[in-house]
Amino acid sequence: MNIGVIADTHSKMRPEALEVLKGSELILHAGDVGRDEVLDALEAIAPVVAIRGNIDKAGRAAMLPDVLDLKYLGHAFYMLHDVKTLDFDPQGRYRVVIAGHSHKPRNEWIGDVLFFNPGGAGPRRFTLPITVGRLEVSEDGMAGEIIELPV
Repeated sequence: MNIGVIADTHSKMRPEALEVLKGSELILHAGDVGRDEVLDALEAIAPVVAIRGNIDKAGRAAMLPDVLDLKYLGHAFYMLHDVKTLDFDPQGRYRVVIAGHSHKPRNEWIGDVLFFNPGGAGPRRFTLPITVGRLEVSEDGMAGEIIELPV
């Protein structure tokens, strides 16, 4: 299963991000969506599952949940906006923790848990790259990839 992962669009839906996400069977948005047009553009590619970030105070994004507990191909996913607010040990409970907020890409296994942050896909923050992510999920496991956008 090819899952596209995006975060921190802050109302800016880059055509380069949409191009990378084409072919995704599902898109996860880890918060700070911004305007409804962002979700509309992503939904034109694949079904979208999204959470609310700290800027999401209006439109459809304001109605999104703060966290999500998901399962795909037998793997448990936990999605929240800011990994610093994770108040439990995901080891033994989840296979992947997906977060955004920092705009810093992360694709790191700690024990049996993949901590995955696709980075920021919206306006550039400081000197951080503009990125999106991809998860290749099978019943046997998963692999994450960070893709820097050519902007």
